[in-house]
Amino acid sequence: MAFAAVLANKLRSFLTMLGIIIGVMAVTLLISLVQGATNTVTESLDELGGDQLVVSITNRSRRMTLGEVESLAGEGGIDRVSPNISGNGTAKAAGKSTDVTINGITESYDAVQGLDLERGRIISNLDNEHRLNVCIVGHSVARDLFGNTDILDETIRLSGRDYRIVGVLEEAQETMFGSVNSAVFLPFTNAQRLLSNVNVNSFYVTTQEGATTQEAEDTLDRALMEKYGDDDSYSIVNLTDVMDAVNDVMAALELLLGAIAGISLLVGGIGIMNIMLVSVTERTREIGIRKAIGALKSDIVVQFMIESVIISLIGGVIGMAVSQGVLTTLNTLYPEYHFGITTGVAATALGFSAMVGIIFGIYPADKAAKLKPINALRYE
Repeated sequence: MAFAAVLANKLRSFLTMLGIIIGVMAVTLLISLVQGATNTVTESLDELGGDQLVVSITNRSRRMTLGEVESLAGEGGIDRVSPNISGNGTAKAAGKSTDVTINGITESYDAVQGLDLERGRIISNLDNEHRLNVCIVGHSVARDLFGNTDILDETIRLSGRDYRIVGVLEEAQETMFGSVNSAVFLPFTNAQRLLSNVNVNSFYVTTQEGATTQEAEDTLDRALMEKYGDDDSYSIVNLTDVMDAVNDVMAALELLLGAIAGISLLVGGIGIMNIMLVSVTERTREIGIRKAIGALKSDIVVQFMIESVIISLIGGVIGMAVSQGVLTTLNTLYPEYHFGITTGVAATALGFSAMVGIIFGIYPADKAAKLKPINALRYE
């Protein structure tokens, strides 16, 4: 009977559902977008290393040397230390050229940051000790200069110097922190000479197994304070704290946007109540006949409540389907993000829409149930 009543007035039922459809779309889309953005940021931070510390030296007059940085490895809570120096340049080979990011690294860089090699080897301590002109190139650099990635032992030219390629990186997905596809990695000591910078600007630190990032941070703070005498000369970023802060902000944003979107569901609920009141008026004689032949008040209440919930749930399902279509399109346009409707979001949206149908269907159902049979039968 409930489905028959809904199908009897298709256009009116659809317009009634429209408020629920828009409300469910608003809730699912906003929450799913926030969750997708949160996951992308978290994955990017995980790729950097969730147990890492990033140290930046801001004192321009007193820089740290490579030896000073590497001496920190093995100290309280610190496992590995990876100094980094970077700059921009142009790589040339086979009559072609491309803009690249030049990174000076040591052997520990692979263990700390990770280098996904398609072929070849990493930069070794031997390369640094002897200042060998070798390099690892990103996937895009190999393609742009040579047209393929089978280029081991080929040479590229950087600032007038030739470098032999000993490794090629796998193609990496673009993230909010950039990509290594257009990067060239050199031995740290060689990059210092190429970039005319003998000091260490920044370095990465990983914690020992069983130690906390806070323990490693305290060790770094003591060592750097001893060298510089004030904490304005350096900064230490704990990626674990950054991840926690990002998750807290995103959770608050998700709650706020969900609450705002929920208002549209309430508006849709008002639409359901209005149309159910109209339905009660239109079907007064039907109600009178049912009550005259023995229908209880509870029977009438259940009948109209079921109609209200059905309208609300159908609207919720349609809203979910449209939302999934929108998110699928966004995933195609922005593959670096992972938008989707989680089970929790789907259950919340549908549950809330059903609750709206129940709450806003109570008054019309109660009004229908209270009609006196004799008055309902006389109603024209």
